[in-house]
Amino acid sequence: MSESGKINSLTLGVFVFLGLFSLGYLLSNAVIRYKEYERTVTVKGLSEREYTADIVIWPIEFTAADNNLEKLYGTIDRNTKDIRMFLEKAGVSSSEITVASPSITDKSAQLYDNRSKADFRYAALQTVTVYSKNIDFVRKIMGRMSKLGKKGIVFSRGNYQAQTEYIFTRLNEIKPEMIEEATKKAREVAEKFASDSQSTLGKIRKASQGQFSISVRDKNNPHIKKIRVVSTVSYYLSD
Repeated sequence: MSESGKINSLTLGVFVFLGLFSLGYLLSNAVIRYKEYERTVTVKGLSEREYTADIVIWPIEFTAADNNLEKLYGTIDRNTKDIRMFLEKAGVSSSEITVASPSITDKSAQLYDNRSKADFRYAALQTVTVYSKNIDFVRKIMGRMSKLGKKGIVFSRGNYQAQTEYIFTRLNEIKPEMIEEATKKAREVAEKFASDSQSTLGKIRKASQGQFSISVRDKNNPHIKKIRVVSTVSYYLSD
């Protein structure tokens, strides 16, 4: 290789080296500035409110027993009629009352039952259900069921399938307002953090809305629902 060729190669190498060095310097500064720009704070905001349920589903379950199947059905019909009359007289609409088919058990057919012979061969379980939007009104009627007990109707207790249900249906109506409140509270927390860290709160980097939860406020007031949502928001920070 000639002397001039060596000089040209050396010159080219120097320029390549300087170019790579400059590029590395610029990239490192860009990464630093990018990381500075990526300073963020992630906070959570809670919105929690209480509402009364919209619908009550009240299963009124009673039992009866007899050795004579025809008499048992007669008792079921009579008790069902008394319950319906009691409800309608109290002000419950007939359209809000439904009667299920009775469940009859023949204990003599239960060969696997080794216990002593039952007093009655047949046992019946019957359910009359009230479906209403008038929560307070129905709850008042519940407190007067002892009048039917005095007539000899034996109500079933502790059956999980016969538990009274209170349903809240207005979730879509309150969602926007609660999300707004949760986001506002999240920003308040972020602003406090930024102030304490001598930073300035920037725009939202990322936000996610948690799922809404509906729970009973307490066991004594199952018709009062606690609605809850948590929003998670990330904000940019700057000096």
